[in-house]
Amino acid sequence: MGQKVNPIIQRIGIIRTWDSKWFANKKKFSKYLHQDFEIEKIIHKDLFDAGVSKIEIQRNSNKITVNIFTAKPGFIIGKQGANVDTLKDKLKKKFNEEFILNIKEIKKPALDARLLAESIATQVEKRVSYRRASKMGIERAMESGAKGVKIYLAGRLNGVEIARSEFFTQGKIPLHTFRANIDYAVCHAKTEYGIIGITVYIYKGDVFKKKGDYINNEE
Repeated sequence: MGQKVNPIIQRIGIIRTWDSKWFANKKKFSKYLHQDFEIEKIIHKDLFDAGVSKIEIQRNSNKITVNIFTAKPGFIIGKQGANVDTLKDKLKKKFNEEFILNIKEIKKPALDARLLAESIATQVEKRVSYRRASKMGIERAMESGAKGVKIYLAGRLNGVEIARSEFFTQGKIPLHTFRANIDYAVCHAKTEYGIIGITVYIYKGDVFKKKGDYINNEE
């Protein structure tokens, strides 16, 4: 019960870096921070079915570069880049800023915690057994090269009267090892009998780096 620290936040500055990369003074910091939240909210809403895992935001003096990591790059780009242009125009109109959108493919979706959590949530919403969905997700992740997977579900599982929690695990998840590359995500399945929380941990191996180097989070 004592391990309540987000394993991604805990490793920033050690083997990871921030997803938002910019600097601002006290007057502009709050504005930029809330703007980042709005940008992510719009992208996740518009690209709900596109398998978006992570969004990186970089700010220069006159433009905002947004890197979108997805398992379905063709779905986002659309025919001759039409979908990207539409999204870019929407963001420009909303924030009155110049945007550059870069679509980056996730080569191994089964090793991405957010995509795995969303996959399980979608299956649970379609009345697939949460045990079956979780075990299949763990199996796919381990086959793709994961060294350990843990899936934690909480809520009215299978629609029972009393909410409970249950977890499935395989391999090892060394949460106390800072050099351990652990991907983490939380997702919610909205069922007819309430919301079921789904937490996923995926251990991809240890990172041994030189000072100033960070892991490539898209892998």
